[in-house]
Amino acid sequence: MEKQCVNDIEAPKMSVLNCIDLSNPDINQSVSLLKQACLDSGFFYVVNHGMSEEFMDKVFAQSRRLFCLPLNEKMKLLRNEKHRGYTPVLDEILDSENQAHGDYKEGYYIGVEVPEDDPEAEKPFYGQNVWPAPGLLPGWRETMEKFHQEALEIAIAVARIIALALDLESEFFDKPDMLGKSIATLRLLHYEGQMSDPSKGIYGAGAHSDFGLITLLATDDVLGLQICKDKDAKPQIWEYVPPLKGAFVVNLGDMLERWSNCVFKSTLHRVLVNDQERYSIAYFVEPCHDCLVECLPTCKSENNPPKFPPILCQTYLSQRYKDTHADLSRYNKTEA
Repeated sequence: MEKQCVNDIEAPKMSVLNCIDLSNPDINQSVSLLKQACLDSGFFYVVNHGMSEEFMDKVFAQSRRLFCLPLNEKMKLLRNEKHRGYTPVLDEILDSENQAHGDYKEGYYIGVEVPEDDPEAEKPFYGQNVWPAPGLLPGWRETMEKFHQEALEIAIAVARIIALALDLESEFFDKPDMLGKSIATLRLLHYEGQMSDPSKGIYGAGAHSDFGLITLLATDDVLGLQICKDKDAKPQIWEYVPPLKGAFVVNLGDMLERWSNCVFKSTLHRVLVNDQERYSIAYFVEPCHDCLVECLPTCKSENNPPKFPPILCQTYLSQRYKDTHADLSRYNKTEA
């Protein structure tokens, strides 16, 4: 049974993460800091990324407006089969072995907007978003679309440094068949304040690693995110990631671990909540649907052959979403 709990008397253990300044003209320094972070924890901060604090505050304010709606209004926006829209509390279970219930969080997915009559809309992670009515939340859609666009530019800048850290050309990941037509998904998250207790299997978000290439995370000032640098350790050691105003926390996903042949590993993380509401904004970045994720040429050798078989991005993501989300048939549509 795990002893550590969010309401322990002992001071929580804090993680110290590298900070990557995207405005730094010394690219070699940025590559060195990022590579060290990827080998150490798989998590780091990015600052001076180009998105203003004022705009980030506006996105958080709009997120709060959505989650403050009555549940019956939010259920009218329930996520569809393409994972667009509202996800209720307990909808997602990320650590089925250790969780007594689903995650004590609610969320909202916003993906790449593709018109219904566009052939690309047939693909699993493209299509039309589920938007609140303009009269319900004026300006909400425009704010989220702007965030989506600006966050992708930041993600591409980070991906270029990652490519250099893996001894690749800087533009390796932002080619047309990768991030040039990416599956980028914005997810607003709200933790209502249900007290987490690992000993009872109660979590804001269960322990997991992210599915894709990288994730950008903006948080409010409420402590909650924890990382485990060594997922094979017994017992696992969990450290809090302190919020840093105006920064994005970046973490590596499972797809990058596959690509890099475990040179860079995705990192277990979870959220514990201590009777406080908490808001965060996650931006998941993956390559295009038809991208074949296979061992990078710089990450294999005769003595270190590929550890994973090649797999299409859409195949991998579809299975991971299916494994972690409730079947939509559990929701009574008449209640919406």
